[in-house]
Amino acid sequence: MYQFKEVYTLDFSNVENYLEMHFVIRDALDWPDYYGCNWDAFWDCLNNMLGRPIHVEIIGLDNIERKFGETTRKMLDILREFKHCENNKYADEIRIILVSGDIKIEIQ
Repeated sequence: MYQFKEVYTLDFSNVENYLEMHFVIRDALDWPDYYGCNWDAFWDCLNNMLGRPIHVEIIGLDNIERKFGETTRKMLDILREFKHCENNKYADEIRIILVSGDIKIEIQ
């Protein structure tokens, strides 16, 4: 659980349903099997990772955005809020990158 990785890759390219999206999150971030698969649990588990560098790359965002529009925006809002939590105390340690082909965009 919470094994440090240089990069945590969330690959949503083949996700077909909401629960599967949370399984990708859980597995990629090495969260426990009892992860609640909801946005409150997502926030709680993210906060448990604070205090060390976190680099997340998100692949297949277009797939889940097409299928789950609003819920995808919720995930991105939470990630943005996480990056800037505690008055940006950890902002330099948290990188969240959206990857589409050769294009990489960092969430600010």
